[in-house]
Amino acid sequence: MTVILVTNDDGVNSPGLLSLFNAMKQLGDAHIIAPDRERSAASRSLTMHRPLKVERLKKRVYSVNGTPTDCVAIGINKILSEKPALVVSGINKGANLGDDIFYSGTVSAAMESTIMGIPSLAISLVIERQPGNSPLYFETPAKTAVEICRYILKRSLPCDTLLNINVPNVTMDKIKGIKFTRQGKRVYDNAVHDILDPHGNQQYWIGGGEASWEKGTDTDIQAIENGYISITPIHLDLTNYEALRLLQGNWSSNAGKKINYKGRTR
Repeated sequence: MTVILVTNDDGVNSPGLLSLFNAMKQLGDAHIIAPDRERSAASRSLTMHRPLKVERLKKRVYSVNGTPTDCVAIGINKILSEKPALVVSGINKGANLGDDIFYSGTVSAAMESTIMGIPSLAISLVIERQPGNSPLYFETPAKTAVEICRYILKRSLPCDTLLNINVPNVTMDKIKGIKFTRQGKRVYDNAVHDILDPHGNQQYWIGGGEASWEKGTDTDIQAIENGYISITPIHLDLTNYEALRLLQGNWSSNAGKKINYKGRTR
């Protein structure tokens, strides 16, 4: 039976993770290997300064006292009896749009397995800032994940490529469709806050802030704003090939010139 690894960065008890796990059971032998607590914004952090503990919570469900990347590395190399056919990370409680992917533990978990040559995706539920009692429609990204995973299991993905999927927080019947998108540009203003501890000492808290983003008809952010599911293929090769050709050309034009330690030609 097809082995599927399910992980996240919201923690092993996250309702989004459990929703995704139950959905993946339709496709194969699903296993949860996830952080023992919330590890949001862990990015691609690996724990190398202390040992890691794995706890079997129940059949096919394990927690790790480490990062999402730790969970994938340990899960594939030490816990699972065979290499999974697919790694699915999520369902994240919150968007992973634009520049979020550089910080996201959800996306980073999928990156780790992509490095290992395993088809992978990250999926997130885009939640607006609403009162705490607003409904969360995890069933919508769960159903979306099943359909996309069926496609991946049948056709795989291009080399060194993972899918970053964002789904509006609405019922499935209100989804307008799917858009294949590029990564947008989203930054946060005033995301570092000044606070004082009980003794009056200055401290700082990173988080929150007002998001601003690049407008564009083909971006992940625009697709979500228009009520569509966004699917962005993310490539692990971060090389800027246009800059590479430019630098190679400029270097060749300076061939034979002496370059001092400050980088000036003379």
